[in-house]
Amino acid sequence: VVSGMNPSFPSTQKAELPVWLQQDMRSNHAGETGAVFIYRGILAVSRDEQVRRFAQSHLETEEKHLALITNELNASQLSLFLPLWKLAGYLTGAMPSLFGSNAVYATVDAVETFVDDHYREQITRLRREDIFPELRKLLEHCRAEEIVHRDEARQAGSGRRNLLLQFWCRLIGSGSAAAVGLARWR
Repeated sequence: VVSGMNPSFPSTQKAELPVWLQQDMRSNHAGETGAVFIYRGILAVSRDEQVRRFAQSHLETEEKHLALITNELNASQLSLFLPLWKLAGYLTGAMPSLFGSNAVYATVDAVETFVDDHYREQITRLRREDIFPELRKLLEHCRAEEIVHRDEARQAGSGRRNLLLQFWCRLIGSGSAAAVGLARWR
């Protein structure tokens, strides 16, 4: 199981990252911050023991991802909007928890589907440009664990999504894309 790994990645922090990569790493940090707070939001609201075990396990993985990404950035490179990412993440976890386990699992599926694509794009560019192989390996590791989260959420959920839940999941995708744009900017 990928999440059982405890990898050690050398930091590229001392290297001069291209602007696009600094922006991507800032958005990754913002996203991992949001992910930590998604699971904290779920744990604050849900009383379903299966959901709570799922959230606790995933929270631990996201905290590791956040530490790995944080290690790649200087404090001055972090998003100015970290309080917003924390609030948005918390609400993204807490709100569906009010509607039950299927809403939680659909939410995690939608978030992780976005994250899979987001990391894949960065990995592809790093591979194509043949730069920062250590950073690419770090992102590949995080991406693999995010895919496990997505797949576990899909398996645990019922697969049924009413119109409101479908809308919510689309909102997560577009909101995540907007958040990445804002985090890349600052």
